[in-house]
Amino acid sequence: MELSEINEFKSSSQMREQLLAFGFSKSFADGDTILNENSYIKAIPIVTKGNIRVMRTDDNGKEILLYYIKPGESCIMSFLGGIHQDTSKVKAIAEEETEILFIPIDKVNLLIREYPQWLDYIFRLYHKRFEELLDVVNAIAFKKLDERLLDFIHTKCKLTKSQTLNITHEQLANELGTARVVVSRLLKQLEDEGTVKLGRNKIMLV
Repeated sequence: MELSEINEFKSSSQMREQLLAFGFSKSFADGDTILNENSYIKAIPIVTKGNIRVMRTDDNGKEILLYYIKPGESCIMSFLGGIHQDTSKVKAIAEEETEILFIPIDKVNLLIREYPQWLDYIFRLYHKRFEELLDVVNAIAFKKLDERLLDFIHTKCKLTKSQTLNITHEQLANELGTARVVVSRLLKQLEDEGTVKLGRNKIMLV
């Protein structure tokens, strides 16, 4: 994705040129860790290709999925941590081959002062991430695990634009913050109901 395709950047070629002048691009393979928890944030990422999975880990190493960052989007957690010179509270992992334009933290305030579109872009992201995090809280608090599992499968399939999800039961359990044996039992239940079809490290929506 080109920066000119991002709504907030379409009207300002000067800002796009400034972002490209300030930033540097980097590529990541599927499964690469882009940001670790407790790492200092030195640049704001804008995803131009691929997808990023953002996770939260507890003291026992148990993880839970928070949200995905898609092309044209950035990570509001990185933005907030970076401008306050704080460490990251999340872990970010590439979901597939991913390309990112990194904007150094020391340029962020300059962009905010010079370009209202940049601030609008950040606020829109903040609003979207806040709603996604509310969805996570609501799902954990009010939904049964089988509902969360099916929602997750639909979300991943939509993200990959495929009816087949290539993932292990262990990976699913990690992203939902539960045990593999529980996920395996629920997947078998969904298969018996005719909702999904299971293969070796594959889940197909019916």
